[in-house]
Amino acid sequence: MTAKIPSSPALVRQILILSLAPAIGLGVGRFAYSLVLPDMRDALHWSYSSAGLLNTINAGGYLAGALVTARLSRRFGLFAVVRAGTIACVVSLLICGLSANFAVLNFARLLTGFGAALAFVAGGALAVTIGQAQPARSSFLLSLFYAGPGLGIVLSGLMAPFLLQAFGPGSWWIVWLALAAVCSLLALPLLSPIAASAGVSRAAPSEVPLRPIAIYLVSYFLFGAGYIAYMTFMIAYVRDFGGDARAQSAFWCLIGASAFASPWVWRGVLARGHGGSAMAIILGVNAVGAAMPLFGHSPVLLGASALVFGVAFFAVVASTTAFVRLNYPPDAWPKAIAIVTIVFGIGQTLGPIVVGAISDATHSLTSALVVSAATLGVGAMLAAFQKPVR
Repeated sequence: MTAKIPSSPALVRQILILSLAPAIGLGVGRFAYSLVLPDMRDALHWSYSSAGLLNTINAGGYLAGALVTARLSRRFGLFAVVRAGTIACVVSLLICGLSANFAVLNFARLLTGFGAALAFVAGGALAVTIGQAQPARSSFLLSLFYAGPGLGIVLSGLMAPFLLQAFGPGSWWIVWLALAAVCSLLALPLLSPIAASAGVSRAAPSEVPLRPIAIYLVSYFLFGAGYIAYMTFMIAYVRDFGGDARAQSAFWCLIGASAFASPWVWRGVLARGHGGSAMAIILGVNAVGAAMPLFGHSPVLLGASALVFGVAFFAVVASTTAFVRLNYPPDAWPKAIAIVTIVFGIGQTLGPIVVGAISDATHSLTSALVVSAATLGVGAMLAAFQKPVR
């Protein structure tokens, strides 16, 4: 007797529920910091380096989470790890709203990163597993999971600028508490197990040699180091050139909304992701979006930048999971996804503090955006040389 194949709507529903984890951990937990940062920096008298340090700490937590996710998944199951990581992110948002102490805020950002990595790496492996029920649509289903952070970006973009405007300078902590409340509601569907939520095999996973994918890993490292300047400082950039709450909200929401188009824009590219061509194409588009603000500050140009950057941003991450799915056996997926995430984590750990120091030294955010766009461009060119893994 053959096993019943889940219907397409059922698979889509499972993936959409699963996508709430990165919506919370990344879309809100990771990236809402950029929206609150200008007010925190003014109220708490931080330098750009101090502001960048909190994102470095967050990225360090993400790196630590990526290092242990595969092991925890073998022991407790993929979905249990996704749920635990999501809960940790909600708790960290609450902590951010309850203290102005720099050390406590660093701990909260560390916890956010750790929880987000658990949810994202385990969630990605689980999304691949669910997508295998319909191999012909697996790339599309996988893209739905990676479009999840767009929801968190849109929600935080609709909330943070207007809360800051309504309550005035120094109201950053109100934003964190409001985001914690919303994320608590978003997390509710994840409290009930979804199908295909069993753990990965407890046997030793297949080996994932690093040498055959060295170019790919370097490219993904550069993506991690390069994207973070744009996502950390662009709201401050928009504000510095006169953008009010509506402009900041619109810019941020455009990034998140364009991520929703990723499954349809990139599914054909992702399906041919045996080598590095998919990452090269998508990362190249991401670099173009990051470079656009360097050519002017008009609302149209900034809006176009947000759309182009956003439609490619999470698709770059999806391309790495598609690469893993197409080149490795299922028992190696969690380990392989963890490896590329660790490399990405190292890149985004170094990125914030470096670009923060550059901005302090030059007294300009423009220099940070130059470094960001150049780093992404180099990563795109390198990815094109990655061959399929034999």
